[in-house]
Amino acid sequence: MSKDELIKAARAAKAHSYSPYSKFPVGAAVLLEDGQVFSGTNIENASYGLTCCAERVALFSARTASNSKVTGLAISIGRDEDQLAKESLVPCGACRQVMSEFMSPDTPVHVDGNRSFTLAELLPHSFVLPE
Repeated sequence: MSKDELIKAARAAKAHSYSPYSKFPVGAAVLLEDGQVFSGTNIENASYGLTCCAERVALFSARTASNSKVTGLAISIGRDEDQLAKESLVPCGACRQVMSEFMSPDTPVHVDGNRSFTLAELLPHSFVLPE
């Protein structure tokens, strides 16, 4: 699957966002080594701490269904009418840490409207428990 196709899947997921409070939809799509794609969208809650980000929904769905390696992730952030600074179009810190659990440092993260990063670029120093 191409980068553009993965971004298209993230945009499609974003259309299902449940974001009545922030009005800030996000969609994500995870590509696995076996070719499967899992998508997710942000799901808000009136108790904001219970909100779940699109990236985590997609990663958790992928992990629930398969043990296959994550080979790419795409994210589409915000509404078309939002005038967001390009550099603000990145995953939150919590999502970056969760990504580090399921993705290798060189896994590409394609951000719609910004650019592609590696996970290591987004999170150069992840939290790791000692073995």
